[in-house]
Amino acid sequence: MTKTFPAAFPSISRYHGDQSRPLRVALFSGNYDCVRDGANRALNRLVAHLQDRVGAQVRIYSPTAPRKAFASVGEIFSVRSVCIPGRPEYRVALGFTRAAREDLEAFAPDIVHLSAPDLLGRQAQKYARSAGIPVVASLHTRFETYLDYYRLGVLRRPVDNYLARFYGDADHILAPTPPIRDELAAQFGQEKLSIWSRGVDRTMFGPGLRSEAVRAHLGYGPDDVVPLFFGRLVLEKGLGVFAEAIAALRDGGHAVRPIVIGEGPARDWLARRLPNVTFLGFLDGRKLGEAVASADILLNPSVTEAFGNVNLEAMASGLAVVSADVDSASALIDHGRTGLLVPPQDPRAYADATATLIRQPARLRELRQSAAKAVDRYRWDAILADVADVYERLAGRGPALHYAKVA
Repeated sequence: MTKTFPAAFPSISRYHGDQSRPLRVALFSGNYDCVRDGANRALNRLVAHLQDRVGAQVRIYSPTAPRKAFASVGEIFSVRSVCIPGRPEYRVALGFTRAAREDLEAFAPDIVHLSAPDLLGRQAQKYARSAGIPVVASLHTRFETYLDYYRLGVLRRPVDNYLARFYGDADHILAPTPPIRDELAAQFGQEKLSIWSRGVDRTMFGPGLRSEAVRAHLGYGPDDVVPLFFGRLVLEKGLGVFAEAIAALRDGGHAVRPIVIGEGPARDWLARRLPNVTFLGFLDGRKLGEAVASADILLNPSVTEAFGNVNLEAMASGLAVVSADVDSASALIDHGRTGLLVPPQDPRAYADATATLIRQPARLRELRQSAAKAVDRYRWDAILADVADVYERLAGRGPALHYAKVA
């Protein structure tokens, strides 16, 4: 994929051109290590890259939980927050407090990076702009899509307006895919947009991790075609569509028993709705890679992701992917060659696509092989270096950009 940077970034940093000090980045996050999801894992990788490869100093401002969801990277300033009723793993920051502001002033960042359009991010954005600190905003989740799952569609217009103000007031926006970049460029101008794609850890996800021993332990035979759901078990991930699609497959005579990898508050809901499922819960490391690679077809009905890490990781693992046809998926999947894209809210379409692959093992095998090869260009080092380049040039520490880069 090709990423074009603007001819020049605005250079408004108070430390414009100062090469005598390490780059300092203040990262504002909604739940930096409270929830293990694709967005937070990407932010942690970014912080590690900045510290270890760039030599930057990074300070993270985020809610924290009594117990981390995973081992995080970097120095965190814990901001005041409360947990969401019924969703204790998610915390909501109570804004950019005086203590956080004083800490930020002492840190004296060159760049403020906002990864969530919450109250903390919005207030930090206003402070940074008044202080002359360049602001980068990255888009990780299509928050506006959550409203439909919780019957709050009446809020769509005010939410859209708020998000437009939030991203419009940033000096630069990092979009995860070309379609989303183009969508935002139509609103805010091409010169404000760059792509921050995502990479995949090929030591964790790869076809070579497929294990017949794991499949046999879980009760699957060598010829069984195993559907997979991979992600947090929350309604906004499309669990209802997934359950209906599996039910339709079974009604059509396919005795499939899916694997479900992940945890979340909707686990019991899914178990009641969809019997005869192998729930593996939260997995990490090699166990995760083996479990993913030991399935055959990922069904991903989620429309909320801005990138779609699970699609990328499943493809890297050699799975065929049947995904909702949304921007995050169409940017990764070449329909018919590296996966299948279907109407997002149509369970029958997921069932029909999956049934076709079950009946056509040669096509299933071709999709799996093509998918694994297609993800080779998604390499973390190059992708994270592009983000550091954006920081450096926004802070006035490098030459103006007027060329295309491949992410």
